[in-house]
Amino acid sequence: MPSRTVNKNVRQPDVSAGAVAARTPGTEPGDDPGSRTLRRGLQLLDAVLASGREGLRVVDLCRAAGLERATVHRLLATLVESGYAAQRGRFRYVAGPRLAAMAQPAGMPNMAMRLRPVLERVSAACGDAAFAIVREGPASHCIARHVGTHPVQILVIQVGTRQPLGVGAAGLALLSALPDDEVNAAVAANALVLGRYGGMTPERMALLVRATRERGWSVIGNHATDGVLAVGMAVRSSEGEPVAAISVASTLDRMPRERQQLIARWMREALAALLPGGL
Repeated sequence: MPSRTVNKNVRQPDVSAGAVAARTPGTEPGDDPGSRTLRRGLQLLDAVLASGREGLRVVDLCRAAGLERATVHRLLATLVESGYAAQRGRFRYVAGPRLAAMAQPAGMPNMAMRLRPVLERVSAACGDAAFAIVREGPASHCIARHVGTHPVQILVIQVGTRQPLGVGAAGLALLSALPDDEVNAAVAANALVLGRYGGMTPERMALLVRATRERGWSVIGNHATDGVLAVGMAVRSSEGEPVAAISVASTLDRMPRERQQLIARWMREALAALLPGGL
């Protein structure tokens, strides 16, 4: 039987170690064009989500993702077409209707229901409005709110409000409870929009995270809303993971240090009494 010969004019698969080493510098195994496009699209989507109702301009998205304008326009066109992003006015992009339809992940209604008695108890003790948030990537999402009895109520956010994680007291408490790598990733994703919140910066956020960890609860003023100071505390799951946070907001004159500490104690007591096994 004649021996089989190899056609030397046809390129044979190269599976040598040298072929692996010859990849384009800076790429990883599986870093194909499709994966890169998906990552870039998700980067843009994270930035759009963190920007909240204000949205971001194309030039801001270019800086956030480190991409050329043409690439950003192409990715945005796909996100808009699929409903994940929407154009606001002529120049800004915000979260699209498809994300609004997915606003409540599985389990969120139950989390809101379980946190409402905690908010009611804390609000009854202090007379001010109390809030509950969960994390959505680099953003916080308000899932519950209880209005207090004091004549002046600071309703800084509503149920459904999203803002960069850390600019509000509840978000800062939840951010501070996360591992360092997740904290750094969230702050980096929000870097371009932080300045809109009382001149917040990544450096300032890092200091607030450190102080919150040392104290055990968060306090932040004049960032999400001028003239307002709020106290927050993380809420953990039955496995000990930070999954939500609560906060109380009031005017600066109603929030001296002694009252901040008292509100933090009321929060801790309410969580221990009503959610002893975690959320």
